Amino acid sequence: FQYMIILLLVFIFQFSVSCACLALNKEQQSQLLEVGWNNTNSARTDIERNLNCCGFRVFDPNEVCFSDCFRHHQCQPCAPILEEYSGMVLRFVGGIGLFFSFTEILGVWLTYRYRNQKDPRANPSAFL
Repeated sequence: FQYMIILLLVFIFQFSVSCACLALNKEQQSQLLEVGWNNTNSARTDIERNLNCCGFRVFDPNEVCFSDCFRHHQCQPCAPILEEYSGMVLRFVGGIGLFFSFTEILGVWLTYRYRNQKDPRANPSAFL
């Protein structure tokens, strides 16, 4: 019985997270990315270096940037690249999460359906 309760709670949590991932629109996603960009300098440096971009919305040659494109002053802003990647990841994670959450609810139903069933291989006189 405890297994069913735990699996049901995991289903609720996973279903909620999956729906939240799939429900984010472009504007909300952009706002979350900008908040994250403004709050973490170390992540900003890593993003600029790995994605070869500078700045969030606009490229400013007067700001410090650790990207290779900064030497040539021909960098693109990071926001469009981040929005594309994060959109793909959110859809992927949301879809996979929905798939596994429904397999978990199937597990809850099967557990409820068969939990009190006797084992046909067991000795019938063992309970007497």
